[in-house]
Amino acid sequence: MEKITVIIPVYNVEEYLKEAIESVIKQTYQNLEILLIDDGSTDNSGEICDEYAKKDNRIQVFHQANRGLSGARNTGLKHATGSYIMFLDSDDKFELDACQIMYQAIKDSDADYIIANYINIDEDGTKWENPVFKKEQYSAFELSIKDYEKSFYIMNSAVWNKIFRKSFLDSLQIEFVEKLPAEDAIFTTYCFIKSQHVYYTPDIIYQYRQRYSDSISNSCSKKYFDGINKAYRMIYENFKQNEELGFYRYFYAKSMNYILYKFIDSTKLTQEERIEILENMKWFYELSIEIKVPTILKSVKYIIESIVEENYKQTLKYCEILAQVRKMLTKELKEKMSKPNPSTYREMSDEDI
Repeated sequence: MEKITVIIPVYNVEEYLKEAIESVIKQTYQNLEILLIDDGSTDNSGEICDEYAKKDNRIQVFHQANRGLSGARNTGLKHATGSYIMFLDSDDKFELDACQIMYQAIKDSDADYIIANYINIDEDGTKWENPVFKKEQYSAFELSIKDYEKSFYIMNSAVWNKIFRKSFLDSLQIEFVEKLPAEDAIFTTYCFIKSQHVYYTPDIIYQYRQRYSDSISNSCSKKYFDGINKAYRMIYENFKQNEELGFYRYFYAKSMNYILYKFIDSTKLTQEERIEILENMKWFYELSIEIKVPTILKSVKYIIESIVEENYKQTLKYCEILAQVRKMLTKELKEKMSKPNPSTYREMSDEDI
């Protein structure tokens, strides 16, 4: 049984950290290297890491000045010695057979990496009713960058519901881009572009904690959107340079609503900052026309049109109306609203670029 390295970035998560670590050390698959990267925590997280290292010789702790999530993951990659790499965010949990499932899947398929199903949990650990990928709709299959029916949906941006062959990552000489949001998306889309074989398993291996106290309304500052602008420019250029804009259209369709609603929901932005963000990201919304991605919801259609026409005051009026509507929605409806309508994808399949 080959060794799997599990990389866990840690920053001020003392409330959840023990649960996360316990979910790894109790795995049914035991040949693990567990790297805890304390990224300059100011609470008791660093001490908790050290306590667990004393209890389990598979655990190594690295304390470093704060470099952000990407910097912590890069430290993990630098010190990883396993044949395979998995990631766990320190406020989430693995299912207890996660490593066994992923190891068997990547061995059986000889894949560059494997993508698995996962389920959301509330802050208190209560599981949502259904996993993110419906089991009746998505069975095990091999993804393809030429498949616009299923692969674009399963190829989510996160690194934590995947297992990577270390030799594959080494061949790409890849690391996470530091000091930018959407670091997962930059990393995973580039891996997908460069991969030969990627498979999906419908087994649920991960519990993703929805922390509403750290909500988008509180976290999305102008600095965040400046970073998003740079990150999504990098992603677009990677697809374009590798001549894979066909697949990028579907990635874009998923991303456009998501980013737009983060902008709408944010309470940290002044009107002047909002206009500057719209000016800087005009190129992104213009892509909906250039690469022929339809906007089915009329509200979104009007917003995109007003951005492209540089009528930013009108854009903000539309955004204010939608922000009020979204305040009355449940978290499930908000999440559903942020995803493209299925008819978007049907319309896209009829268009050539």
